[in-house]
Order: sequence, then C-alpha cells, then structure tokens
Amino acid sequence: MKKYLPILKNSPFFKGLTDNEIISILHCVNATTIYRKRGSYIFRAGDSTEVMGLVVSGCVLVMQEDLWGHRNILSKCHVGDFFGEPYAASPGAVLNVSVVADEDCEIIFLNVQRLLVSCPTACEHHQKLIRNLVSVLANKILILNDKITHVGKRTSKDKLLSYLSAESIRQSSLSFDIPFDRQQLADYLCIDRAAMSTEISKLQKDGFIKTNRKHFELIVSAFR
Repeated sequence: MKKYLPILKNSPFFKGLTDNEIISILHCVNATTIYRKRGSYIFRAGDSTEVMGLVVSGCVLVMQEDLWGHRNILSKCHVGDFFGEPYAASPGAVLNVSVVADEDCEIIFLNVQRLLVSCPTACEHHQKLIRNLVSVLANKILILNDKITHVGKRTSKDKLLSYLSAESIRQSSLSFDIPFDRQQLADYLCIDRAAMSTEISKLQKDGFIKTNRKHFELIVSAFR
C-alpha cells in the first residue's frame, strides 16, 4: 500500500493525516486492492456493499442502467476519487447504481463499517478520518445537485450551456477540458446523442462556443 501514498495524501479522505497515520487507517479498514479491465463492473445495481472504492489508477463511471441498455451517468471518478460511500455507510442498503471501469484501473476497497465503529483507543487520526468522510459525502451531494440543475433545464441547448458554464466556473477558465466523451456527455445530461451533437454544431455556428473533442471554449461576447 505504501506505493499509493502520494495519491492517498492528495485525497480529501486522508486530508491532514501523516504517512504513518494513513498506513494505520488502511490496516484498520481492511484495505484491499483490486484490478479491473475496461468495461468490467466493480459494483452492480441490486448488490449491497460494506466497502467504498478509491481509484488509484484509471477511472470509473458511476451510472444507472435500465433493462434496455439506456445509461444515465451520474459521475466520472478519476485517480483520488471515491465511489460507493453512501451505500457502504448504510448497512443493508441496495445499490441503485452500477460502477464500471472506463479504463483499466486499480481500486482500493475500504470497509467503512470498520471506520464508523468507535476506535477502542480513541485515536486522533480516526476522528480526523470521520470528519473527512463527512466532507467527502457532502461534496458528493453537491456534485449530484449540479447534475440535477443541468438535467432540469427544458431544452438540450439549455442543458449543454448549464453544464459548460458550470465547468467553466469550476475550472476558472473559459477554455477547458471536460471529463466525458460525446456519448458519455449525452448520457450524463440525459439527452439523445444525435440531438446533442446538433445543438453543439448550432452553438459553434452561432459563435457561442468553440470545441474540439473534449475541449471547449466559451465565447462570452456571443451571449451579450
């Protein structure tokens, strides 16, 4: 586990912890490492879990699927990001999402139930970790709230502009990369890919945006 320390130290879950404290926590929560090929499931909807996952290489998609193969992407988790925290923290809760490897990836599983049980030695780093977990869960709520804001817009154009505006603000730049390819972006915004592509072309033609694959640039003067 020591080879992952540079990643773990930059994760909000381990904020304020020393290397030795992180190693101690990993032992406390029965940390294990798994490897998954691209397209493989890590969690499936309908399962329950006592562990949450931390991405240490590659990336994963958190999504909902129906019986007809339609996808609703909730988020994309990169190196240092967590997934499955709410379900792992709720004993017996059934997942209504699936987590799929978007690239070949390595995942560290952490048993959250071990974390939520009071530490017999009342160690300070255990208390720090619980505070960090609350912060991680709160941030996940904000991310989902952003998605609700975007998909709540009435038209495909408004959904796109809402998302692109939020990404521009988040990255503090009018020129930025998004984490999704075009199909994933359509699945995230809950719109048809062809309809979305048409709107992107219109926005480019009308001078609102410039784009190349995952890169976008917003032309603010066009909105005035």
